[in-house]
Amino acid sequence: MRNLILATPLLALALMTMSFAPMQPATSYKVSTSQSKLYWKAKKVTGSHEGTVNVKSGNLEVENGQLKGGYFEIDMTSIVVTDLSGDMKGNLEGHLNSEDFFGVEKNPTALLRITSVASRGVDGEYKVTANATIKGKTKEIRFTAKLDEAAGTATADIELDRTDFDIQYGSGSFFDNLGDKTIYDEFTISVKLSLVKA
Repeated sequence: MRNLILATPLLALALMTMSFAPMQPATSYKVSTSQSKLYWKAKKVTGSHEGTVNVKSGNLEVENGQLKGGYFEIDMTSIVVTDLSGDMKGNLEGHLNSEDFFGVEKNPTALLRITSVASRGVDGEYKVTANATIKGKTKEIRFTAKLDEAAGTATADIELDRTDFDIQYGSGSFFDNLGDKTIYDEFTISVKLSLVKA
């Protein structure tokens, strides 16, 4: 009985200490545009093409070590094809910039803004819901992301359907008898963000 009487105040003190443990303040990370890069890959019946595009701006919010939200803006004028050279490279880059694809003159930027985040149950891994805006069209997307706060990096592989953004050129979903000229609707973007405290 005496041991129980002595233990009760100690238990209460421990609970109070836990209750009033300081919360870590929210941290805002600015995306380093010079160190971050997006890598894209698109496939067609006869092969694939790949390249890079630059990040124009961005910010991620972390609270108590957990990703909470953020965004990054893409500089669509920076599209580069890396698997071709010479005239073929220039021609494809020009075509991607045209109205057939991303209409860069009228839509020089694209945007991905996080709307919700849930832990995957693994430290630093998240299920992310976001709004992607490309060529003036906005679509809700979902993907898995990894945040390494110590290393200052955030990564994700995102699959998008270009027809969700009114990009129909060469799509078998809209045009018949394209044969080996068919370009698949889905393309992927591998995101590699470098973060610095804002």
